[in-house]
Amino acid sequence: MGVRRPDPRGGRAFVFPGARRLCHPALAMEPTRPAPERPLRPDDGRLVRGRRSRARIREAARALFDERGFDRATLREIAARAGMGASSIYRHVRSKEELLVQELADLQEEAWTRFRLGDQRSASARERLRRFFDAQHDLLARDADLTVVALRATTWPAARVSRRVLTLQDRTVGLLAEILQAGRMRGDLDRDVDVLAAARSLVHAATGARIAWANGLLSEQGCRAAVEASVELMFRGIGARKASAGGDA
Repeated sequence: MGVRRPDPRGGRAFVFPGARRLCHPALAMEPTRPAPERPLRPDDGRLVRGRRSRARIREAARALFDERGFDRATLREIAARAGMGASSIYRHVRSKEELLVQELADLQEEAWTRFRLGDQRSASARERLRRFFDAQHDLLARDADLTVVALRATTWPAARVSRRVLTLQDRTVGLLAEILQAGRMRGDLDRDVDVLAAARSLVHAATGARIAWANGLLSEQGCRAAVEASVELMFRGIGARKASAGGDA
């Protein structure tokens, strides 16, 4: 509780917040000293050990997926390869699908980084989109298993893995919408175009091409060509153009 002292300007008394109750009136205005901070506990190393464990798990998973394929590798084998007990691995990861989705997330980050480093904002929106999809495809093509599992995960919308994959997809939609918005502002696109809907359409088209690729219906180059064709169609439009007044339809 503050100490009430006479107002030197006259009038009613006022309270100095934080003033301490002291016997001597001359000391009543002494400011309150903050309580001394307790020293922080030294880091016990658990966070560092946790990072190292996760790194070992991911390294072991990559090795086993390369050796045996994703479907034949088990979480128990991954734990053994990482040098930990079968139950210990569940402290860090719940399924082998989560491990591949983390790899997918890292590849997405790498694709975005590559694109950003080489992006030329003065280029047309069509060219910038083509470069992004090329960078993304180059990285996805490095590991067909990863692409297959990521696509498979999206068919189980209630699963944690699926939500993470779809979150990555939403981030891609956001990046494409940013490119399209810049293109609309510079006149590459019609001013009435919904850039978010256009970005989603491009992502869905790319995903469809990758599903066909993952199931052996398209080659890797065929998948790349299908995505490029989708971008081309987006910019050309597929609706018949209206004839000028007085002309033929």
